[in-house]
Amino acid sequence: MAGSTLASPTPEAEAGALALSEPAGTARKPSSLWLDTWRRFKRHQLAYWGLWILVVLVLMVLIGPIFYKVGVNDIDFKARLAGPSWQHPLGTDDLGRDLLARVLYGGRISLAVGLAAMLTAISLGVLIGAIAGISRGWVDTVLMWFTDLCLSLPALPLLLLLIFLFRDPLKQMFGLEVGIFILIVLVIGGLRWMPVARLVRAQFFSLREKEFVEAARALGASVPRQVLRHILPNSLGPVIVAATIDVAAAIIAESTLSFLGLGFPPDIPTWGRILYDGRDYMDVAAHWSLFPGIAIFITVLTINFIGDGLRDALDPRKVL
Repeated sequence: MAGSTLASPTPEAEAGALALSEPAGTARKPSSLWLDTWRRFKRHQLAYWGLWILVVLVLMVLIGPIFYKVGVNDIDFKARLAGPSWQHPLGTDDLGRDLLARVLYGGRISLAVGLAAMLTAISLGVLIGAIAGISRGWVDTVLMWFTDLCLSLPALPLLLLLIFLFRDPLKQMFGLEVGIFILIVLVIGGLRWMPVARLVRAQFFSLREKEFVEAARALGASVPRQVLRHILPNSLGPVIVAATIDVAAAIIAESTLSFLGLGFPPDIPTWGRILYDGRDYMDVAAHWSLFPGIAIFITVLTINFIGDGLRDALDPRKVL
């Protein structure tokens, strides 16, 4: 019929119809990369609650000694091997030293070792992986050969050997506590960078041929600018996940060294050192090793949960 032809709706009309179809009072949530990542992370309940448990634990070891003013090396022979009580909430050791004060102080050292070793491993891994990933030819071959060589070395025997060889020289150079801290961080971090390097190299291989990198290259961007401005920021998701795993691995490695007697001395408590000191009293004072063991278990477990949550949250294939 003449004049019965319907005109196609304009974009403005479509937008108005869409707005009218939405329920009144509803508004779209603001969206950004970090907001979307946080929303996906909250969906992982174990990671979400693990994060809050870890925050509480960190706050306890940081500010706990401020309120619980008991010396870590104060000796009370009358309270030797005492169980948990109001006076000593976590009990005492064989010299009557308060275990709560020692666990809180030891948490500072254990968490600091884990964080510093993680930063060392991530820095070395990102540097070597980025150079190998952006290079071609013999540079990549040599770096990956060296990485594979380091991966083939037995970690624990090498760790013990390096601690035994360099412990006394660093103690003389920096003092007892600082020297041992530097040595443990460098050794643990120096043995954890290889998986990060291979991960970063694989990310660089995938990203350096993407359109946005080719566009930057065509516009005359230098290689360092391509790496720092375009490739590396898009590779940080897997690196962040690897960082959380390295923190947990470093805490366990430090605890292992202290348990074997090659970590910090007895007057500098760490969670692993307290475990080592209480190994011979499990039948009469199980609390001595129980509480630092629980602290290590909770810390490592929550960090692993956080790593799992970050892996899912930083996956661009996941939808909200």
